Amino acid sequence: MNKSIKIGVIGAGSWGTALAILLAKKGYLVNLWGHNDSHVSRLSKDRENRKYLPGIIFPQSLHPESELDPCIDGADTVVMVVPSHSYRTVFQKIIPLLSDNQRIVTAVKGIENDTLMTMTQVMEQELACFSGVQNIGLGVLSGPSFAEEVAREIPTAVTLGFKDIEMAKEVQKIFGTEYFRVYASSDMVGLEISAALKNIIAIATGVCDGLGYGLNTRAALITRGLAEITRLGTALKADVATFSGLSGMGDLILTCTGNLSRNRNVGLKLGSGKSIEQVKSEMNMVAEGIKTTKSVYDLAAKMGIEMPILEQVYNIIYRNKNCSEAVKDLLNRELKVE
Repeated sequence: MNKSIKIGVIGAGSWGTALAILLAKKGYLVNLWGHNDSHVSRLSKDRENRKYLPGIIFPQSLHPESELDPCIDGADTVVMVVPSHSYRTVFQKIIPLLSDNQRIVTAVKGIENDTLMTMTQVMEQELACFSGVQNIGLGVLSGPSFAEEVAREIPTAVTLGFKDIEMAKEVQKIFGTEYFRVYASSDMVGLEISAALKNIIAIATGVCDGLGYGLNTRAALITRGLAEITRLGTALKADVATFSGLSGMGDLILTCTGNLSRNRNVGLKLGSGKSIEQVKSEMNMVAEGIKTTKSVYDLAAKMGIEMPILEQVYNIIYRNKNCSEAVKDLLNRELKVE
């Protein structure tokens, strides 16, 4: 067991648990924090996450925790896997526990509603207000990766980004396994934008599948969705190449077509005639695309970026627009050159 490396994973949902299992299988000492005491107690007793990943037994070196201190103290790397709407609140509690030279990797695919910031931008802003620690490395883990498949050791490839490419290369070795291939990048903006926006396109794809449209429709939405993601991302100074990579096209294809996709399932239910209130009441896991739709709608408006698919998803979710009417309006816009 490689006890020389300690990892803290913050967030005991499906993705946080899957990453904790992956890292613990490598022999690292992994502490997995959950905000719900009863949930953490069940994790400790069952030695599996029966709520989100039933049947996958925890390695001996994975320890569920209800307190943040043991997860942060002495950890080489902290992995943040909490929803975007609670990310800042949890991170504020973590900051006083940090030590110099720790690395923090966000594996969250969303944009904060009020500030329109990515998760690394949220962390940068909060760290700037706290002078107690220095040289905190901030990174992003992104790519086509359903939690259940990663936990079951299904071959997967993702991208890990830090501003310092050498740090990215160092941390990629921590995550990489024979079934979890990790590429390094320095384009953090591109990784976070593509990761967040693909959920919106997945909702749109699900809507069309729910309406009974065919594969032609799905292919068009994925392709034009990628164009919208790239348009916004490059306006934010992201590297255009990122959007044809794992975090861009790769994650977009997975989330728009995979049956395990929460955001696609949101769209399926909307397309079948359910209201957004009904959809949310039936969910037991967070679909980041619902809140991210509002964030990106506001961000696109602020920057003057045209994003017609996003606009129709926003109208469906936040203005109760009929799904069929949304598709009709999307198709009947003024004809353009691709």
